[in-house]
Amino acid sequence: MKSAWLYAEAYEAKERTEQLRQLKLNRDAVTDYVTRRFAVAYDDKPCAPTTVGDADVRLRGKTAFAVLTLAYACQGGEGGAHAISSALFPDAESFVHSTKTMVRYDLDGETSSAVLDATNPTLRVGERPASHQVWEFFLLGAEHLAFGLDHIFFLLALLIGARRLRDVVVTATAFTAAHSITFLLAAMGVVDVPGQIVEPVIAASIIVVAVANLLGREEDKLGKWRLPIVFAFGLVHGLGFAGALDIKESGSWELLLSLLSFNVGIEATQLVIIAVLFPLLVLLRRTSAARWAVAAMSVPIVAVSLYWFFDRIPLPL
Repeated sequence: MKSAWLYAEAYEAKERTEQLRQLKLNRDAVTDYVTRRFAVAYDDKPCAPTTVGDADVRLRGKTAFAVLTLAYACQGGEGGAHAISSALFPDAESFVHSTKTMVRYDLDGETSSAVLDATNPTLRVGERPASHQVWEFFLLGAEHLAFGLDHIFFLLALLIGARRLRDVVVTATAFTAAHSITFLLAAMGVVDVPGQIVEPVIAASIIVVAVANLLGREEDKLGKWRLPIVFAFGLVHGLGFAGALDIKESGSWELLLSLLSFNVGIEATQLVIIAVLFPLLVLLRRTSAARWAVAAMSVPIVAVSLYWFFDRIPLPL
């Protein structure tokens, strides 16, 4: 609604009823915005878009998004090929940045997934090999973890509390196994937990681990409970990773390949962070400033996570 340059009352509506009303009132403007930036072609001839039904509203976290269904009528003989292009929400509009459009398609006898962005805005069906699909979703997973400050904070809190390399390996393995389970189950449509529940719990998980680091001296205050706690919170973080893809349907083998690639990207980035930070933390613990350093790193993590926790709790309308 904001990108379509509508009046403030259109995109500042809070209640679902009013959001749907504004979408209906501004249907032409919203449809025009989308259809001018998202296109389907057949043998390089544009396909004509028409809207199907009314626009809906879906919440991701505390943010409302419009959901539009479009049908494209394509003309041409058999044996041709489709192309899909997206220039939705470009950086030039200044409302959002580095937007990526995830496309899942079943066209011309091929079923697959792809990621479109400013550098690769067009997909020509049949021209991208499976390896390209794997690489696209690998990068998407890596970027999601690298720029997801809450997941970085949780990983950092775990590293601060780990005393030995064995602790890091066991903890990281438990976290990986847990979030891989729920990530795949949620992204494949088997489990569905609202983001309004997942996001505050992710913030709470960071607080618990960071506070345990502050309370610890020579011994780990979480003790024997560290592994099950990390595993439990890993299950929640997996739901958060799945929410990033916003996939609500049961999947196929092609979708599973994309999901696995996304997850491997997350794991690879996590391992790189561990490989870089843990040796530095080991060296720091050998200095006289070790105790103060733990506090200096943990207190900001707790403070920011507390803000996230209260900010992510949905308020009654």
